[in-house]
Formats: sequence, C-alpha cells, structure tokens
Amino acid sequence: MSDLITVREYAYLSVAYAGCPESTIDHAYISSSAFDHLCELSASFSRHGAKVFELAGRRKLRLDQYVGVLETKCGTRIEILPKHVDIEPSESNEMVIAKERELLKKMLKVSLHLPYRDAGEANLSRFKQPIHEWIIDQFLCNFEKLIQRGLRFDYQRVQEEQKYLRGQLQHVKHMRQSPARKHIFPIEHDIYEVDRPENRLIKTALEVVCKKTRSSKNWKLAQELRLMTGEIPKSQNIAQDFKQWQSGRLLVLYADIKPWTELILSEYMPVSTQGGWRGMSLLFPMERLFEHYVAYHLRRILKDWKVKTQASSQHICTHENRQIFKLKPDIYIEKQNKKIVLDTKWKLIDQNNLSGRYGLKDSDIQQMFAYSHHYLQHSSEVILIYPYRKDKFYQPLPQFAFNATDNRALLKVIPFNLDKPDDIKNYIFAPTQNIVLLK
Repeated sequence: MSDLITVREYAYLSVAYAGCPESTIDHAYISSSAFDHLCELSASFSRHGAKVFELAGRRKLRLDQYVGVLETKCGTRIEILPKHVDIEPSESNEMVIAKERELLKKMLKVSLHLPYRDAGEANLSRFKQPIHEWIIDQFLCNFEKLIQRGLRFDYQRVQEEQKYLRGQLQHVKHMRQSPARKHIFPIEHDIYEVDRPENRLIKTALEVVCKKTRSSKNWKLAQELRLMTGEIPKSQNIAQDFKQWQSGRLLVLYADIKPWTELILSEYMPVSTQGGWRGMSLLFPMERLFEHYVAYHLRRILKDWKVKTQASSQHICTHENRQIFKLKPDIYIEKQNKKIVLDTKWKLIDQNNLSGRYGLKDSDIQQMFAYSHHYLQHSSEVILIYPYRKDKFYQPLPQFAFNATDNRALLKVIPFNLDKPDDIKNYIFAPTQNIVLLK
C-alpha cells in the first residue's frame, strides 16, 4: 500500500482489508495503525473544539473542512485537497487531483501571504507534487537563492579568558584574580559570525526538510545546502528567535524565505497536540482560506472601495448596560454612503434544486438578517458568496427580500469563480432581479 494517500474534503478513510477496493479521492483505505493514530488525533481535536474527523462507523472516518497534509506514526501521509470540482466522466483521478492541488496552492499563497513565483511551463511537473513537497520545494529554492546572494552575519558579544588582550579588558574581574592567574585576561569582545536568529531558524527548517522530504530532487538539494551551512547552529528556542527576526534594508533578501520557514517550523494544526509526535502536519480550514481568497480579490478589484475583513463594530444584544455577542461579517465594503456586507460560505449549493431551497441553511439566512439589521439598518443589500459550480451554481440566485414593503432589505446569493475572480464585481453590482420573499 502506498505511504501517500490523496483524498478530498468529506472523503471517507477506512481500514484496509484483504480484497478491499482500490482507494479513490473520495474513499481511501489506510492501514490499521494509521487509522488508530487518526482516531487519537480526532479525540484530541474534539476536546479543543476542532472538528477534523468524525466517526462514520467502527472502522471508518469522515473528513471535515480541513485541507493540507497529515503524517501518522507509521509513516503514512494523508494529503487532503479541497472538494471544488465535480468529477467528469472523461476525467481521471489524477486530473482532478492536479486541479485541486493547483487551487489549494493559489489559496495558500493568498491567505498566508506567500511570495510564490512560478516560472511557467518549465515548472509544470511541479503540479504533480503533493502540497507538502511543494512547500519544501519553495523553501529550498529560496534558501539556495539566499546563499548565492550571501547570508547575513552579525556581531555577537563574547566574554572569555585569554592569555592575550583583545577587545575590552574586564578590570574588576582581573583585579580580583589571584597572583597566580595575573597572566590570564578576562576580556569582552565582538565576533562577526553567521550565528543570528534568522539563520538559526532557516537551518532548523532545513533539518526538518532533510528528514521529511521524499522527493529525490528535494533531498539532494537539501543535503547540498546542509553541507554549505554546517557552521550555523540550530535554533534552541524557535518562538523567541521568530520574535527576534529583523527586517530592513540589510535583510531584504530574507523576506521571501521567512513565510516558508514559518510554515515548515510551525507545522500548522487546528489545536496544539500533546506528546512528542507531530510528523509533517499542515492543516488549514477551507472556510478561512476561501474568505481570505475572496477578500484579496475584492481589494484588488474594488480599488476605490474600503474593504474590511472580520468587522466587529456591532453587537446583537445589550446586557446590563453593555453590548455583548459581537456580529462579525467576513467582509464589509464601504464607499462614501454606500455600504455592503458580504459573507463567504465554503459550501456547495445547487441552483436547480428549488424544492430544497437551493441547499441554503436557515442559520446562514438568519445570520445575514442580523447583519442587515445591525450594520445596514436594512438600507442596503447583504450578499452571500458560495463557490462556483459548473452546471450547478453558475449565476446569482433570484434576490431574496427580508421585508415585503422595503426593496432595499435584500439578500443576494452569488457564485465566486475561483478561476475567474474578476466576475464577482458584475454580480455584486448587478441590478435587482426577480425577488423571492423570505417568510
């Protein structure tokens, strides 16, 4: 059985057995030891309020809305991709995986502010890399570029005893020495060396890469860089060294590699897990990635609008003369007297399913009503944004009215095409369509 399993959101993971079907991106079979490790992680996440897996049977797990990569104790790596495209009859699993990987790369680049650069056709083969190998590849490319341009050194203050004078003599210590040690000088001086927080963190990330990569190309480059940086010590306090990471004109070359170093060393997880084993663990909530991706493109498209994320100026209740329970819409845009509240939902809806209310949830509509009332006083529309789906959700739904007597209290439900983000501008400012009264 392969030690790399690639699945999508909401896929099932079952324990493999003799004669079990071949794994697909929506239902994969893993070893018993890997399954038990995921069950332990699931219990740990649940205690902290994060839902990454849920039991769907005695020997079956169902994934939730987290994407990325998980490594178990037995060495199995599970790559979790977004569930964004429907599988066409003419498409293979490999084609769908390539599309979803490329989408996740774009969303991570925007959400984590990664300085990702792709050279075009020469790098098409990288699309086949799992997400963690892509991250490692970007880190190594930036590190190689940094070494070619020159690592930054720094002065370190050193206190030592020598038989010769160098730097500054520590007179008090020297005077207190016994006559037999008068020929020994306690001195203090600066050494110009490569040992500085930025270099220590990069070296520590390189050590992680050397152990975790399974790409022969990445392993070879990592070992070469390791030999060239043997004099750099590893970081003994990663959190403290990140606080001391400096920026400025002399360290501008370090700006590109910092996000990749943070990504590798922090090993993103929904919650902090107990114990010594973490593996290569990078998990991201798709709801948050989608929100950041939409907000990024709105800022780019609506340059004359003020775009704010996670606004929190309004509360839904007043209790004992103070406001409680904040209302935090995902995106709030404003231009002069025009205000619009937008909320992103990483859910798949079907505009052809009118009897099922398109797949919209009561809680989402009630949430938008609260935004309309408290942020806009029902004077402008609120907008729900869902991912675009070919043949399922490719145009805005007829607008919904919160109030039969006021056509300003409207709710729009619009698609966001992740491949054509500029289309959203036309949907936001489209004229009023057929209105459905909410009851």
